[in-house]
Amino acid sequence: MKKLFFFCLALLMGSLSAQAAEIKIGLMAPLTGAYASEGEDMRRVVEFMAEELNKAGGINGAQIRLVIQDDGSDARTAALAAQRLVTDGVAAVIGTYGSAVTEASQNIYNRNGILQVATGSTAIRLSEKSFKLFFRTCPRDDEQGLVAVNTLLRMGYKDVAILHDNTAYAVGLAEETRDGLLKDGKTNLVFYDALQPNERDYNAILTRLRGTNPEVIFYTGYYPEAGMLLRQMREMGWQIPMLGGDAQNNTDLVKIAGVEAASGFYFVSPPMPDDLDSQSAKNFMKAYQAKYNATPRSIWSVIAGDAFSVIVEALRVTGADAQKMGAYLRDNLKDFDGLTGKISFNAKGDRVGDLYRLYRVDDKGNFVLQPK
Repeated sequence: MKKLFFFCLALLMGSLSAQAAEIKIGLMAPLTGAYASEGEDMRRVVEFMAEELNKAGGINGAQIRLVIQDDGSDARTAALAAQRLVTDGVAAVIGTYGSAVTEASQNIYNRNGILQVATGSTAIRLSEKSFKLFFRTCPRDDEQGLVAVNTLLRMGYKDVAILHDNTAYAVGLAEETRDGLLKDGKTNLVFYDALQPNERDYNAILTRLRGTNPEVIFYTGYYPEAGMLLRQMREMGWQIPMLGGDAQNNTDLVKIAGVEAASGFYFVSPPMPDDLDSQSAKNFMKAYQAKYNATPRSIWSVIAGDAFSVIVEALRVTGADAQKMGAYLRDNLKDFDGLTGKISFNAKGDRVGDLYRLYRVDDKGNFVLQPK
């Protein structure tokens, strides 16, 4: 009986030791729904980075276990996914992509004392809530709006139409751009309204738009709708310049629109993965290509990789104490070498620095970085 007791005790202690040598990091991403391609790339990038980290010994000897939840690009699904990650005991969470979806999870993580690093959620209000455990490795809509305004003014357009999709992200960018143009006073805002996302036919709103005689359309929504707009504008024989925001930085836009319709389309965005110029980014892209025989379709999955990296750095320095992790990221992490450049955070948890660039789709469907 004594031998059995000590045998069972040894098994228990071994189990506890194994648990202690493992750190769970959550990833919340849209693995289904309209933006599933973004979520799939996020999963691949973060899984790959976690595998490489574990091969190198993990964090202070502890292995990383990635816990993945699908938010389906839906606020209600995101809230349930966030609750499951809390129950699973994650030390921190990466995600997610859409601003409204991230907002649905913020209170849950904050209430349960879990660090959250958003990856594609640029709405300004997300970091205006004084949540000490909320961060993001993507920039904000006000930064993007400023670049959009300067781009439209530099191109010399006078009559501008702004179209959004009523999501938190798209409305925020539309408002920032509208306000910037009105403040400058050199342009006329001839149209400002929303479309219904996930539709297949946008001829009605395009007809309304056409009736206002704009010189350019600035669309602030996501790439599936942008692709449909470009395709249907070509089908109706309407040739007019169109610009977009960073949620259109996905090569699937060209697949939806067709190369001919997409040619000449501009968008403002953090740089594409292939345009990242640091040696660490180049090395990562080479290794990623070797593993998956592909490169990420947009920058957002790489920004998710940066979220993983800063979480790992905080865990390495402070351990799995969320308050200490948050304080470290906010007060002590300065010019951290991320894949997308140097990373620091301000007091609100926002990333510091200018990431935005201008891209043009060429006649072969390639995204071409434009000179500053």
